[in-house]
Amino acid sequence: MFEFAAHTFANNRANGDKGDSITLSINARAVSVAPGVSVAAAIAMAGSIVTRRSVGGAARAPLCGMGVCQECRVTIDGRPHQLSCQTLCADGMHVQTGASERAA
Repeated sequence: MFEFAAHTFANNRANGDKGDSITLSINARAVSVAPGVSVAAAIAMAGSIVTRRSVGGAARAPLCGMGVCQECRVTIDGRPHQLSCQTLCADGMHVQTGASERAA
């Protein structure tokens, strides 16, 4: 579903159709997505899959896509440990991932 939504949204934007879009900030970078896209999908669309770092500093990314594995945790609007795979994007949302953190 993510691939279809991203493809349709990209085609509509390429054809000049502004349509409905949501703009959020991921690691201080503005990203526009179609309504109904999860934060995890928006992170992937922005070109990264890293959502957090393990205690040892290893990069982690969503695994199950249904909130069970907890690997998709990010900080959303200042609230840490939010499940990005279970959270829909909202206009003006600020998302911080562990992508820029260095290994310990």
